[in-house]
Amino acid sequence: FHGNAGNISHRLEKLNTLHNLGVDTFIIDYRGYGRSEGTPNERGTYADADAAYSYLTGQRALPAKRIVVFGESLGAAVAVDLAGHVPVSGVVVEEAFTSVPDMAQRMFPILPVRWLVRNRYDSLGKIAGVNAPLLAFHSRDDEVAAFAFGQRLFAAAREPKRFVELRGGHNDAFVVSAEQYVAALREFFTGL
Repeated sequence: FHGNAGNISHRLEKLNTLHNLGVDTFIIDYRGYGRSEGTPNERGTYADADAAYSYLTGQRALPAKRIVVFGESLGAAVAVDLAGHVPVSGVVVEEAFTSVPDMAQRMFPILPVRWLVRNRYDSLGKIAGVNAPLLAFHSRDDEVAAFAFGQRLFAAAREPKRFVELRGGHNDAFVVSAEQYVAALREFFTGL
């Protein structure tokens, strides 16, 4: 599940990384993103994730033990929500945040924005419900989702879990830290 900016066509480098690891991928654009119709909102992104999961387990007949949910930034919140109510083999989150209210308060610290946001994406409140191995990537240099958000989310998650600190910005840490990133993914997928 991709982040808030862009669409699936902007994830080709990441898809290539996964392909080179021998991982089959299925990526979607949420409603209102890319060529998908509709208007984006929290409930809609969760419904889109549920539809993708239903497609894989229903029409494609993939067993849940072969599905790893992978989300970056906003997509990490979508992945956490999905993995909290369906069985999956594992969860990967990258440059995740705790909630939209936390993000808004960080951006506007003196305003009461925490109470004004409509979309909550409360990953911190949902992560304990994920009953699958977790791999979390986060860069200390992330200029969008604070490193502390990734640490708090990770701390609230169940075991087994692994936190990998990357270097680089919100959107390029997986490139800047490519060697470490790929090695951690390879180890995670091999261990499932």
